[in-house]
Amino acid sequence: MWTWLSHGILSYRKYWLILLIAITAGMAYLGTRLQLSYQIARILPLSDSTQQQYEQFKERFGVDGTLMVIGWQDQRWFDLPVYQKWYDMTSQIKAIPGIKEVLSTARLYTVERQDTLWSVKPLVTARPSTQAAVDSIRQAVERLPFYEGLLLNSQNRSTLMAITFDESRLNSRERIAMVQHIREHGEAFEKATGIEVHYSGMPSIRTEVMRRVSGEMKLFMFLSALAAGGMVWLLFRNIRVVALSMLVVTMGVCVTVGTLSLFGYEITILTGLLPPLLLVIGIPNCVFLVNFYNAEMARHGQKDLALQNAIRKIGLSSLLANVTTAIGFGVFYFTNSRLLMEFGVVAAVCVMAMYVICLIMVPILLSYLPDASAKKQAASELNRRVKLLGLIDQWVQHRRPVIYISIALITVISAWGLTWIRIEGHVVDDLPQKDPVYADLRFFEQQFKGVLPMEVMIDTKKPNGIVADGARVLYKVRSLERIMAEYPAFAKPRSLVDGLRFAYQAYRGGDPKYYVLPPLLELQKVANSIPAANNVMAGNKTAPANASKPPIGPASLVKSMTDSSRQILRVSYQMADIGSIQLEKILSNLRPRIDSLFAGTDYHVSLTGHSLVFLKSNDYLLGNLYESLAIAIVLIALVGMILFRSIPIILLSKLPCLIPLVVTAGMMGYLDLPFKPSTILVFSIAFGLASDGTVYFLTSYRRHLEDGAEPQTALSGAIFETGNSLIDTALILAGGFAVFAASGFGGTAALGVLVATTVLMACVTNLVLLPALLLTLKRYRV
Repeated sequence: MWTWLSHGILSYRKYWLILLIAITAGMAYLGTRLQLSYQIARILPLSDSTQQQYEQFKERFGVDGTLMVIGWQDQRWFDLPVYQKWYDMTSQIKAIPGIKEVLSTARLYTVERQDTLWSVKPLVTARPSTQAAVDSIRQAVERLPFYEGLLLNSQNRSTLMAITFDESRLNSRERIAMVQHIREHGEAFEKATGIEVHYSGMPSIRTEVMRRVSGEMKLFMFLSALAAGGMVWLLFRNIRVVALSMLVVTMGVCVTVGTLSLFGYEITILTGLLPPLLLVIGIPNCVFLVNFYNAEMARHGQKDLALQNAIRKIGLSSLLANVTTAIGFGVFYFTNSRLLMEFGVVAAVCVMAMYVICLIMVPILLSYLPDASAKKQAASELNRRVKLLGLIDQWVQHRRPVIYISIALITVISAWGLTWIRIEGHVVDDLPQKDPVYADLRFFEQQFKGVLPMEVMIDTKKPNGIVADGARVLYKVRSLERIMAEYPAFAKPRSLVDGLRFAYQAYRGGDPKYYVLPPLLELQKVANSIPAANNVMAGNKTAPANASKPPIGPASLVKSMTDSSRQILRVSYQMADIGSIQLEKILSNLRPRIDSLFAGTDYHVSLTGHSLVFLKSNDYLLGNLYESLAIAIVLIALVGMILFRSIPIILLSKLPCLIPLVVTAGMMGYLDLPFKPSTILVFSIAFGLASDGTVYFLTSYRRHLEDGAEPQTALSGAIFETGNSLIDTALILAGGFAVFAASGFGGTAALGVLVATTVLMACVTNLVLLPALLLTLKRYRV
């Protein structure tokens, strides 16, 4: 088959060139339609209970991450010039299309009651022109405990602006422009007042992350090409080989972006890595073909024969090597996680597409290169590492115990480091601590305890259950809030109880001491006097036509904190980014207390929201690591079994692939790099890449055995035949992945360094440990 294939490629090379160029152009055109993902990436499968609860929450109450905040701290927070600029900024942001509501100390509401009539009115009705007017506003604000901890921190003289986005525009391209306009107004305020302004909230964080993902994809395309091309130049010292390799992988990158668009996928923090990642991975295919071609030219000098032999002899081993790499990516399909499935499927498909492009294009392009260049290059390359490969051959033939002891010692030391690995993730832990996004998040955690959403849903299990249970459910909510207040990670909540506290304060003349949940006898009077609350208590799903619709206040909270069927009550929190370890400790302590509080009722209380989903996602990915590795090992072993049909050889040949992973995991432990979504991906990817070298070496070893060589001679031949290419590809891969260390995302930087370490260690184990094992088991034939 391979003889027929080599003849077909070389005989019809012009037609193949036209076909591949047309396909590449078409896929590149499709790639121009590729867009950034503006939604929160879903990691958990829809079958997961945590994800199901979150989906139910969104269905009843909408997305919980629609709030952006702008905050600052200064002793001048109620000085006339500063307040006027703050007032102007609030009005300007409210006027931005797509902004649903804006609340700040320059735009908030109060409640008044006269006889049986309620009125919700703005506290600030016009831009103040005197300091006395601002002082009056300040006094009024300080008499409203409802806003303390939500919009201002009186003790630290800090305040924030809460900006709510229209949900339909939040998950679209428009969000970037909206956030940019908000930041422009913030920068103008900062310039005019000299006060440092901070930005945070999920819309702001997501926008900044996606902006950097887009920028880094372009940056790493350039850096990866530069690194890979530079390594090829250093190894071959032939500009034609560099141009050939870069042309082939560029075609592969065009196919990658086109495939993403063709499948209807978008650019996420993972799929954004695919173009530079596959650019690096595609280079080794070129290296093996060029090295074998050069060796053939040095041996007999017949170009057509050298090209045919390169396709025939490297084609199969390269196919198997690329299959193992594709498996390393493809196993993510079995995670049922949309984010990982998209990444894995496209990577697996494009790895094989890159192989096909390389197998066709490299021989065709080499056929156009002058013979003398190839011959000269081949001679220099064959002599370059002969001493090193000879030394490796001597170690394998005569010092196997030293090899085994050395590798075992490295493995044991690495395994010890593995026990130190932390399993922890943060929402913004991929950003360095000096990054403005991280610093701004910490500001809001210090001043307002955080801005990350967390929700509590209390399901009464029956329509109008909130109505039927009346005060009982409200007092349970108050007790829940008291329990939650004991944990510093949670900010002040918003709930139906808050709305009633606000109303009761107004009911009792506005005295701040009455900002409490009314006693039982007065609770019904207060509830009945509020139009929206009266609808809840009466079980009506629609408000009267003349009901007030302020953006915040008791009536608004009543509506936003209950679902339309009056069955589920919502308590909304903001929290700090404390990390998955600390959050799990809090929840393990909190859940029994909540269960105890609601014992004896039919209520079902669930904790949900983005923060909880993130925690479960981290745990899910860790469990998936083991499953993905197990599936990859089994599938790659099956591929080896089909080719080599020797169970002992196949089983032991996995050691050179697994030991580098142990070394990498040990590095993570010693360097205190935790398991998190970005670093967990390293192992399945690296295992597939490490298996490539094993396949190339075993294929060469078997070919020498089939030619009649004894095991010792066959191993020496395999070392000298594949050694140069294994070293070259390891250096190219390590150099290509190392450029990811320049990423602004900590996980991406760690992924680059860890994969680079793995492929270098795999080169050592495949060139030293694998032949030593084969020689020890020489009675088994591959």
